[in-house]
Amino acid sequence: MDIDSLPLRRLQQEAARALTVMEAANNDIYKYNVQAHHNSQNWYKAVIKDYVQRHGGMPSEVGPATEVKLVMPECTDTTK
Repeated sequence: MDIDSLPLRRLQQEAARALTVMEAANNDIYKYNVQAHHNSQNWYKAVIKDYVQRHGGMPSEVGPATEVKLVMPECTDTTK
């Protein structure tokens, strides 16, 4: 899946799933800040890419993040 072609809402959802199951210490989050340079979309992409490297797929499809339930399920279908 091409992360650069995902809509903003899908980036937010995938990053949220990934962050829920990742270490969230200052140094872990800082590495995304360095990659993003104050651009939130780049930050979401950095989180997702890190997750994909660790687990082999998107957070909603592979690994422990598939068990994450988003708070607003009616907003989870980004294909509509």
